[in-house]
Amino acid sequence: MSNQPIGIFDSGVGGTSIWKELNLLLPHENTIYLADSKNAPYGEKPKEEIIALSKKNIDLLLSKGCKLIVVACNTATTNAIKTLRETYNIPIIGIEPAIKPAALQTKTKAIGILATKGTLASELFHKATDLFTNHINVVEQVGEGIVNLIESGKVNSKEMKALLQIYMKPMIEANIDYLVLGCTHYPYLIPQLLELLPEQIKIIDSGKAVALQTKAVLEQHLLLNTSRANPETEFYTNAHTEVLSSLLGKEYKVEYLDF
Repeated sequence: MSNQPIGIFDSGVGGTSIWKELNLLLPHENTIYLADSKNAPYGEKPKEEIIALSKKNIDLLLSKGCKLIVVACNTATTNAIKTLRETYNIPIIGIEPAIKPAALQTKTKAIGILATKGTLASELFHKATDLFTNHINVVEQVGEGIVNLIESGKVNSKEMKALLQIYMKPMIEANIDYLVLGCTHYPYLIPQLLELLPEQIKIIDSGKAVALQTKAVLEQHLLLNTSRANPETEFYTNAHTEVLSSLLGKEYKVEYLDF
């Protein structure tokens, strides 16, 4: 099974930020990526629908022979991961906002969290904040409209800049020193955020931690690909291929698939 692919899915193109970290750490692994852009954003959907969409994506990845699944979506993880692990007999890696490292390292005792409505409202998110943020001021901000703009290819648009200025203002005023990105789409905003935020604010996301956890689980299950052949990568989207292609680069082929 070790040469079988890792399956990755997200509510759209954002999970490619996770795929890039996986590819850096595990350059010999074959991967299949699903961008469920037709149903983006997941963050505004009810829990039952998020679970159903996640199962649909996993079923497709399993039909393509995947040995492990990475849920490269904060909303899907925080709302569906428990059900998914109960349903499927395969290792499933989830992604959660990096609240713990931000809470442990803050000097100003104030951190900001930019995430989707679905993530911020989830039980898993509340458990993490309750566990790690005693005596810390947590400024939560729903990133309404951000995913839609990224999915429309408007990462660097005037609309995006205007939204980010609105969303960052209360965080700057609260004197945060860590900004947690709680959606896999959001790392694509880091260049703009660095321009907007004071120098002392550090931006933190979960990409590297997810890659390390994936490697650990592959090793634990003896599933690391020992082949040194060039890896095979497959990218599928059920919306326009151009946006996903623009984030990956010309060397990767993106195919349309109705799922």
